[in-house]
Amino acid sequence: MAHTELTVGDLIDLLSACDRSAPVRQAMNPFFPMAHHLAQVVQCMDETGQTAVYLAEGRDADTQLGHLPPEAAVALAWHSPVQPPPRRPRRTAGGA
Repeated sequence: MAHTELTVGDLIDLLSACDRSAPVRQAMNPFFPMAHHLAQVVQCMDETGQTAVYLAEGRDADTQLGHLPPEAAVALAWHSPVQPPPRRPRRTAGGA
């Protein structure tokens, strides 16, 4: 199966359906999902000589926002939806 990379055009198309005033964040590490601020967009040549665009996180200490919201991890298919455990009937004070 060939791996196809997301292009700038693909990204623009996907972002065009989003709220223009929403902040852009980067989700990293599917095994320990974290959210990061994006600070820069840079276009340059990659190691193969192909033009590439890089989205970079900030350098500030607060650039990592913390854990990725579970809803985002599920939407990215990094985590399965979690169901709450089934409720058990409560015991009464008499032990019944």
